[in-house]
Amino acid sequence: MARPTGTKLIAANRRARRNYEVLETVEAGLALRGSEVKSLRSAHVQLGDAYARIEGGEAWLVSMHIAPYDHAQDHSGHEPERRRKLLLHRGEIARLRSIVDEQRLSLIPLSLYFKDGRAKVELALARGRKTYDKRQVLAKRDAEREAARAIARADRD
Repeated sequence: MARPTGTKLIAANRRARRNYEVLETVEAGLALRGSEVKSLRSAHVQLGDAYARIEGGEAWLVSMHIAPYDHAQDHSGHEPERRRKLLLHRGEIARLRSIVDEQRLSLIPLSLYFKDGRAKVELALARGRKTYDKRQVLAKRDAEREAARAIARADRD
């Protein structure tokens, strides 16, 4: 059987871009169990409260909920909220750790997808936004959208 090619989005963390200022993104693999992969293929996953941690030279994805696979047996299933290991090069982990520690940033998952048949997660180095920052971003986006509409109306006339 041929391995699937291309990228298939499983889940996106839409709140992350509103609540955090994304400075840099990194792609990481995930170490998963068989029943977890089956659940991911049917998109039974929630990224809302998930975050990444670097502990003991390894990167871990914490609080990502993958629902148990319906057809899995009890002994071969998985724990929905377990920590999952992120697959990154040692140098990349060291670089991320130093940036997170120095600048007090967070590692937040933005999206989860299959790339050439392998589960990947897009992590963001992000800084939390205050409530007034969120309002400013929304106001700026609305102003840009209104300007684009005005230009489109002017072009039509």
